[in-house]
Amino acid sequence: RRLPTALLTTPESLSLLLSRPESTELFGELRLIVVDEWHELMGTKRGVQTELALARLRRLRPALRTWGLSATIGNLEQARDTLLGEGGGRRAEGGDNQARSPLAPHTAHRAPARIVRGVEPKRVVIDALIPPVVERFPWAGHLGTTMLPQVVEAIDEAASAIIFTNTRSQTEIWYQAILDARPDWAGVIALHHGSIDRAKREWVENGLRDGRLRCVVATSSLDLGVDFSPVDRVLQIGSPKGIARLVQRAGRSGHQPGAVSRVTCVPTNALELIEVAAARDGVATGAIEARIPVERPLDVLVQHVVTVALGSGFRPAELLDEVRSAQAYADLRDEEWGWVLDFV
Repeated sequence: RRLPTALLTTPESLSLLLSRPESTELFGELRLIVVDEWHELMGTKRGVQTELALARLRRLRPALRTWGLSATIGNLEQARDTLLGEGGGRRAEGGDNQARSPLAPHTAHRAPARIVRGVEPKRVVIDALIPPVVERFPWAGHLGTTMLPQVVEAIDEAASAIIFTNTRSQTEIWYQAILDARPDWAGVIALHHGSIDRAKREWVENGLRDGRLRCVVATSSLDLGVDFSPVDRVLQIGSPKGIARLVQRAGRSGHQPGAVSRVTCVPTNALELIEVAAARDGVATGAIEARIPVERPLDVLVQHVVTVALGSGFRPAELLDEVRSAQAYADLRDEEWGWVLDFV
């Protein structure tokens, strides 16, 4: 009935709000939108959906401010530009852009954008557990439980630890293996992944914050948006599957000013020893992967056109101008736009 002072939502729920006939009134007083974890959205169709929703909100509220929050990402400037959109004016020069519809006055110039960073660099320590006999270490296709004694010892050294795995099944296996090795840890070790009931996940998260839990075995469900000051050790089972992800997971430990973030890689086979070494070199040299934005996905655009039609309705030329102000559709061709309208 009445939107609150601050609304916490998702790209999907925001699109649903924009599909309401009263959407213009709902967002009539909107002053600021903050997009959290933008590095996770960019490079996906959910990110494109966010871009289109932002373009609509800027049409409704030309003075709208946009803040983006992001973890480590290799193409930070491109991430900023993708979030803030084209703003129109630059795309109206020469070439095949000459045939485009006139730009609305409020989209002709984008306000100056800034990147805000922390003053002090965060110290990240990356080490690895090496198998006692490398020659007997499996080549591939194993879950790494041969490293169980070393992992248990690492947990024992820490006040509080998070163990990350790459799959839910691996999480379950490692949780049970640790519990079998140390049955006295029953009650202070827990499991966390997306298939677990939300109330139980919240209990685990609160246990980490309060320092009641010694160790949590988790998937990427603990990667984002959660801060646990007591955690002083993170272990990564298997390949981190990327330098940026390893840095992100390392940041779950020592999550306070001046503290050191430490992540210990636990290879599950001989080839992952090489991957771990490469990841450490990448962090040392700052070779963080870029997230490449998705360009012109017409299925997302079709859904957005339906959303706007259900909401306030639209005039095709005006909506085309609005859509092209989103970075993903800055180069949308007239025939593609015609196809979308015909499909809808």
